[in-house]
Amino acid sequence: MAVKAQVLYDFTAEPGNNELSVQEGEMLTVMNQAVGGGWVEAQNSKGQTGLVPEDYIQVKSHTKYSHCPYMQNFFILFPGFSKTPNPEVYLLKNYMCAENDRLPIYMGEVGPVWLYPQTQLDCVVAHPKKGTKMYGLKSYIEYQIAPNTTHKSVNHRYKHFDWLYERLLEKFGCAIPIPSLPDKQVTGRFEDEFIKMRMERLQGWMSRMCRHPVVSNSEVFQLFLTYKDEKDWKEGKRKAEKDERVGVMVFSTMDPEMRELDPTEVEKKCETFSHFSRSMDDGVKDLLAVGHLHWKRCAGPLQKEYQRIGKAFQSLSSVFNTSAYQGKNQILPYSPKWNKHYFLLFYQPKKDLHFLLETNNEYKGLLGCFPDLIGVHRAAIEKVKEADRLVAMNKIGPQDKQTMQKNLSTMSYALQAEMNHFHSNRIYDYNRVMQLYLQEQVQFYETIIKVMYI
Repeated sequence: MAVKAQVLYDFTAEPGNNELSVQEGEMLTVMNQAVGGGWVEAQNSKGQTGLVPEDYIQVKSHTKYSHCPYMQNFFILFPGFSKTPNPEVYLLKNYMCAENDRLPIYMGEVGPVWLYPQTQLDCVVAHPKKGTKMYGLKSYIEYQIAPNTTHKSVNHRYKHFDWLYERLLEKFGCAIPIPSLPDKQVTGRFEDEFIKMRMERLQGWMSRMCRHPVVSNSEVFQLFLTYKDEKDWKEGKRKAEKDERVGVMVFSTMDPEMRELDPTEVEKKCETFSHFSRSMDDGVKDLLAVGHLHWKRCAGPLQKEYQRIGKAFQSLSSVFNTSAYQGKNQILPYSPKWNKHYFLLFYQPKKDLHFLLETNNEYKGLLGCFPDLIGVHRAAIEKVKEADRLVAMNKIGPQDKQTMQKNLSTMSYALQAEMNHFHSNRIYDYNRVMQLYLQEQVQFYETIIKVMYI
């Protein structure tokens, strides 16, 4: 059924790709919302039809709140209100978990930790290939993913990565930070530079998911990496979309097998980690801003500055050559090779800053997830604090209170295991990225010496 929609942002169609250019505020008739891949088929007031990004339009619909501006504003301000995690759903029940669904948590040297596999899962995202559908009217890019466990590659489009992200977020989002995928891009998405950048970022996202012992071993993630054929993929998708142990219910699969934790002590650790993560988030954003600014300077103003310095040396060297002094020249004469110095500046950020900035981008996404994780845990603590009052009011029994305390303890173990996983990865990642950055800096100056003096 055709519906009306308003355009939120300008969009310029790419020639030959069956797309429709639209302008902000324009009204469209949506002819087909089931195109897929983040697109809808729409018609403008001139009768022109084509594909438009679904995120660029807002479908007009009548709801039971359409007569009430207050309720309309409420749902705009709180679009995820109905999906807000409610810890009561999990806290008040006893659970028995099947052995193959069980997620053990152990006490390690640094505190609670997940069970890590003996062999680290990894995969390679490579060989992007352009494909078409709808009789050649719509194009897309498909990537080849090869896990190290099977060495058999599977093919996925960006929309499949997006589906995986949504499933992981739905299932683990209350317990594990699931950073967003690389941003969607409507224009220029078939250009070589963009395809290469997206592939690198998808590789980074997949590698991080592979390194998480819970995510990497989950059924939905394994499906994404190892499905056998189209039938297996579709059946696996349907099963994943019917999974009931999602949101706060994912805690029902976790088994610490340790004594119950003191909520007060856990609250202190949460506050310490919250302060640290906020400070790290500020530091990451600052480094990203400084890094991007330096990259721009290397590609522009800094090159010109070094050109001027080179010309100044050239001028001074010319003066020295007119001295008529017969003794040994103590100053190395100017060489035209010095001008190559500023050309090196243009390419250097791709060698040293690129990996540093990409790693910080990943951590910016990870750090943005923790406030929600800690918020769910704090909400659970508040519910357990109310238990005595609820027992006194005969709304729950003493046994229910014990169940709530036990389940809260499981949530606390999971949160601490995730904090420790984050810290261990942080130390590894930043040691690696700083080592690479410094190595590239050393090579940069060694190259300058070779260019100028050898």
